[in-house]
Amino acid sequence: MSERVCAVIPAAGRGARLGADIPKIMVEVADGVTVWHLLHRRLRPRAEHVHVVVSPEGEAPFRDLAAEEIGSGAVSVSVQERPTGMGGAIFGAAPYWEPYDAILVVWGDQANLSPATVDRVVTGHREGGLTIPLVPMADPYVEYEIAGSALVRVRQSREGDECRPGGLSDVGVFCLGTDGLRKEWTRYLSESAPGAVTGEVNFLPFLPHLSRITGRPLTVVPVDDPDEARGINTRADLDFARRAYLRDTEAGGR
Repeated sequence: MSERVCAVIPAAGRGARLGADIPKIMVEVADGVTVWHLLHRRLRPRAEHVHVVVSPEGEAPFRDLAAEEIGSGAVSVSVQERPTGMGGAIFGAAPYWEPYDAILVVWGDQANLSPATVDRVVTGHREGGLTIPLVPMADPYVEYEIAGSALVRVRQSREGDECRPGGLSDVGVFCLGTDGLRKEWTRYLSESAPGAVTGEVNFLPFLPHLSRITGRPLTVVPVDDPDEARGINTRADLDFARRAYLRDTEAGGR
């Protein structure tokens, strides 16, 4: 793929469920290695630029953490002043990613994401399309419904939807062509109701809108390991990520 890719990491959350006093992207996994370090290592080979969206409280600490990468110009930072959801964070940062051909959205807590998945998503992305890696989950928190070649619905437990056992879930990574993307988000905002529980116009239901309404070609990248879908939301998740990091380090990975 010859497209220029900008990775965007929405990381403006407060890490409340984790019980942390810093954003989850800055949580240490092991030996001074944070979630940010892991994500940057995975994204750097496939993205020309990385942009991180932080909260007002998280800006100074993150700039300190990523000072070298920011200083080199390979990483940029913006602030989401109010917690209006992932879509607000992503599209509020549009001036940073619109000069690129594709945007690679990555949640800021995906410490278990594999470099192979990132590579397959970027390599498999079709110009102007929508590419999502999906994995079957025994008890999915989010479920994707696909009919033929279209994404027709995203069920979200956080909004009160019932997700079906064995359904397809994402691993916190999404690749989208940037041409006309912000305009389509603005249109979507004007037509969509806020989520029943969060009160936010969420990013994930925007994806079936892109597939069904705008006709963007959908590419699904199959993922075999459900552990890749496990973000860091609780202390148990963090302990899992730490064990995985140490195991992979000993095996010569990471």
